[in-house]
Amino acid sequence: METGAITGYIDVAQVVLYVFWAFFFGLVVYLLRENKREGYPLDPDGGRNDIGDFLLPIPAPKTFHRPQGGTYSVPDGVFDTRPIKGAPLERFPGAPIQPTGNPMLAAIGPGSYTERADVPDVTFEGRTRIVPLRSDDHYEIAPGDFDPRGLPVRGADGVRGGTIADVWVDRSEAIARYYEVEIAGGDRVLLPVPLARVHKRDGYVGVKSILAAHFADVPRTKSAEQLTHLEEDKICAYYGGGTLYATPDRLGPLL
Repeated sequence: METGAITGYIDVAQVVLYVFWAFFFGLVVYLLRENKREGYPLDPDGGRNDIGDFLLPIPAPKTFHRPQGGTYSVPDGVFDTRPIKGAPLERFPGAPIQPTGNPMLAAIGPGSYTERADVPDVTFEGRTRIVPLRSDDHYEIAPGDFDPRGLPVRGADGVRGGTIADVWVDRSEAIARYYEVEIAGGDRVLLPVPLARVHKRDGYVGVKSILAAHFADVPRTKSAEQLTHLEEDKICAYYGGGTLYATPDRLGPLL
C-alpha cells in the first residue's frame, strides 16, 4: 500500500475530509440553532409559530449575567405583547403593514425597535457608559475639533428645530454619540451623531431624517444625565422612522 493508506480503499486524506465534512455540518446546525435565541418564538401575523423541527429545534435557554446585576435568559418563551399600530395592506401572510396614527411612533418598519432592558449601559468599570459632557470633566471636545454647542439645528425642511446644548459621549469608546438639542419651551431631546451633519461654514447642524416640527415628539429620557438601552432604541427608531415617514413624498417610488 502507498504512504498514508489505511486499507486498499481508505487513506488518511479521505478520513480527514470526512471528519471535516462532519465538523462543518455540525457547525452549521449549531449556528442555525443559536440564531433562534433572540426574537424567538416567532409570532407571524398573530399566529404562534415556534419554528422548531427535529433537526433545528429552538435551543435550550442560556442564562447571561448582566453587568448591571441580575440575569437574562434566551430564548425565554415570552411573546411581544405590544399592540401593532398598523394594518396590513393586503389579506395574505407577510403583507406590508401600513402604520396608523403617527407613523414615526408606531414602531413599524424603519421605526421599529425591540423591548430592550430599561437600564443604562455601563462600562467595564461599572460606570454609566453614555453621559453628557457636563457630567464628566474628564472628557471634552478636543482643541483641534469643531465644537457644535450653540449651533442651531435645522430639519430636512431647512427650518430651525432647536439648538445644540451639549454633547453626549461614550466613555468606553471616547466618541460623541448624541447631540443634546434644546427645543422650543426649553425641553431637551437627543439627536444621534451619525444622523447629523455639521455645516461649519454656514454655522448650523443639519438633519435629513426629520423636519423641524418633529423634534417635539422625539422620545424623552427619564434622566437628564443618562439613557437606557430601551430609550436609546426608541430614539434611534424615531429618526429611522422619519427617513421614510417624515414627508408623504418619501413613501413614493424613487423613479
